[in-house]
Amino acid sequence: MSKLIGIDLGTTNSCVAVMEGSSPVIIPNENGGRTTPSIVAFTKQGERLVGEPAKRQMAINPERTISSIKREMGSDYHIKIDGKQYKPQEISAMILQKLKMDAEIFLGEPVTDAVITVPAYFTDSQRQATKDAGKIAGLNVQRIINEPTAAALAYGVNKENAQKIMVYDLGGGTFDVSILEINDGVIEVLATSGNNRLGGDDFDAVLTDYILKELKQETACSISHDASALARVREAGEQAKMELSGIAETRISLPFISQNKSGPVNFEMKISRSKFNELTAHLVKQTMEPVRQAMSDAGLAIADINHVILVGGSTRILAVQEAVRQYTKKEPLRGINPDEGVAIGASLQAGVLTGAVNGLLLLDITPLSLGIETVGGVYSKIINRNTTLPIRKSEVYSTARNFQTSVEIHVLQGERERAKFNKTLGKFKLSGIRRAARGVPQIEVTFELDANGIVNVSAKDLGTGKMQQITITASSNLSQSEIDQAIRDAKQYEAEDRQHKEEENAKNEVESLIYQAAELSKKLNKEDRRILKEEVKKAKKTLRSKDKAETSEAGHQLSDLMESLKKNVVDNGANSDDLDDDDDDTFNTDFKDK
Repeated sequence: MSKLIGIDLGTTNSCVAVMEGSSPVIIPNENGGRTTPSIVAFTKQGERLVGEPAKRQMAINPERTISSIKREMGSDYHIKIDGKQYKPQEISAMILQKLKMDAEIFLGEPVTDAVITVPAYFTDSQRQATKDAGKIAGLNVQRIINEPTAAALAYGVNKENAQKIMVYDLGGGTFDVSILEINDGVIEVLATSGNNRLGGDDFDAVLTDYILKELKQETACSISHDASALARVREAGEQAKMELSGIAETRISLPFISQNKSGPVNFEMKISRSKFNELTAHLVKQTMEPVRQAMSDAGLAIADINHVILVGGSTRILAVQEAVRQYTKKEPLRGINPDEGVAIGASLQAGVLTGAVNGLLLLDITPLSLGIETVGGVYSKIINRNTTLPIRKSEVYSTARNFQTSVEIHVLQGERERAKFNKTLGKFKLSGIRRAARGVPQIEVTFELDANGIVNVSAKDLGTGKMQQITITASSNLSQSEIDQAIRDAKQYEAEDRQHKEEENAKNEVESLIYQAAELSKKLNKEDRRILKEEVKKAKKTLRSKDKAETSEAGHQLSDLMESLKKNVVDNGANSDDLDDDDDDTFNTDFKDK
């Protein structure tokens, strides 16, 4: 059986982990990083970039670079590039595919199964979209778990004493808070709350607006229509935000940011931590209302909380830490890396599913109530929020009109009393109801939530036995045929990515040999150097082609020749005339032209 990996599919960065024996291990990406930017880009030549390469070219290619796509999961948002429309699931699948490939390289075996985390406040359609993204990426998503719950798993796996903890999770694009109880290996979620449109991106946006305002005031330049310049400002703002977590003041430098009648415009400014805190105080304040809501739903007082865990890169903001400290009167735990804790928890859940981790039971909950619309536009809740998963619950309803032979079941998620103010998850019709006076037919509506938080709804006429059911997927989600097509596209990209990597590896090997040849040439007689020079020229020529086989063959030939010529190496100082031959400059090690 292949390894089951745990994935934190983040708004800004993603992370993947796996159980090695009884311990979770973070899987590094091909660049050695422990997290991967959740960014996808398409070059003008049609090449797809994911992660660090995509982030590096973001400022010069903003229109073809996609970031923070997690915020759009489950919506009808799409982006069009080169005439092709991409939905959020497809972009997320590209990020998952990159993580999958990194895991396969690290483990040395194919990876087909995963546990993926989502914000606790994700709706059913957002969870289904995440499962679809995994499927497109070639992953069988064994379980969807909430991010704060995963962080609690990472913290509580070795804790035996009963304790209640608060997980405050402020990521790049979403915010969650969960109250959990850990007791002898059982981790039970008591309550959760959050905001799916609040995160580090909003802090960046506030800082970006401030920089633009200062830029315009000082230089009279407006760059609001210059996508590349705006991308540079956003990048500078993000960097300043991170630096202000460690120093009291930082400098923002934007050379050649614009152009006016006098020529290029260079802009510099300083920003202090106190000014940053002033600009973003309203965002920090917005995180505290869900905290109070979760505490109220859990029926606990602050004194009942034993520990506070901070998760998500945005919790490095000192004002955020101070707000949590002030509210809870507790120092947050420092034992979990905020960028990695969720992935570690996901890998532990994967270990539970495979049997690698024993004595651990996770009891998660549904973040929002579920129900249907009834007569008069009233929302009738069937499953209340903070109900432990999995759950199956039924309610019996009747018809609103005489001799009604069909009813439409309008499935909703939310907390408002009026149906129109809640989120529509789907609609379906139950037909074939026996004609009778209103109120006589008995229609049983059953909601079933699995451990992933995915909803299945059925309606049954108890008189005739007629039944209809659906697994809820919002209209913005992909159809099965769209998923199948996306899977085919993803496999094509995966093949292209692998081919590109093999081509680069072959070229890197040849480049390395040419460098070695330059050193070897200094120790050879004139004739041997001439022979080596000719072979190097052939090898250089193949570097400009995309023929991996040709490049590899040239590398083998050069390597074999070098091994043969090493037998003829002269002593230092011998044949000095040959060693000083002008032909030495043929071993040019600048490979900019490939």
